Amino acid sequence: MTIPPNTPEASPLGKPAAYQSQYAPSLLFPIARQDKRNEIGVTGTLPFFGVDIWNAYEVSWLNLRGKPQIVIATVTVPADSPNIIESKSFKLYLNSLNQTRLAGTDALLELLRADLSTGFGAPVHVALTAPDAFSKLKMGELEGLLLDRLDIEVTEYTPDPALLQANHDESPVEETLVSHLLKSNCLVTGQPDWGSVQIQYVGPPINQEGLLRYLIGFRDHNEFHEQCAERIFMDILRCCKPQKLAVYARYTRRGGLDINPWRSNFTTGQRPPNLRNARQ
Repeated sequence: MTIPPNTPEASPLGKPAAYQSQYAPSLLFPIARQDKRNEIGVTGTLPFFGVDIWNAYEVSWLNLRGKPQIVIATVTVPADSPNIIESKSFKLYLNSLNQTRLAGTDALLELLRADLSTGFGAPVHVALTAPDAFSKLKMGELEGLLLDRLDIEVTEYTPDPALLQANHDESPVEETLVSHLLKSNCLVTGQPDWGSVQIQYVGPPINQEGLLRYLIGFRDHNEFHEQCAERIFMDILRCCKPQKLAVYARYTRRGGLDINPWRSNFTTGQRPPNLRNARQ
């Protein structure tokens, strides 16, 4: 059977891969966002805006004298870009810089910005943190009322939107809810992806036990990080009908990369802070 190009099944996931150590931008494997958005009924104008924040902790190259250099790279990708990049291919691409000589961080920044913008299909923002600034990096946990405090019984481990209910007879509330029990699985390999999620909303009070059961339901669900965040957003939007909604998921790293999708339908003029939490 022929596997269509640029689908998860055609990606490097779950396949042996030779690690190239010379610059190879062709390793980046884009996957169109729209196929999965069609599954959750998102067509035409997006009902949200947002970003995917990638933190890359294993970025290294050689200076012109052959001495290894390191940085932490943060890549901010707009949610309206046509593609995601499969994370293993992102890792392979970064590793292709390991024995590549570059003139300095400006040259690296230009290279990353150009290659990743091409892969995602839209301009991305890239920031580099050099070792002399590592001590300035901060950590922080997602703020909000912890759903995990609830003593609930769980019997199903697939996401069920029917669990999402809001009391439309009560006055609207403004709440921020957090759970650290988000776990989904890689769409191709089934390997576990661990995360925390923050839900901010204004609207009728959402039943917290049902919301927690719904989030735990991702435990056996196979989907990429960005797709899980959008599914959560759309299910809450449709079932609970908040006037304002934002979903921010922070996933633990794999292969030196963590991915942190944020989707919102309202703006305060600020994106969420890119603070590494305890598990990241």
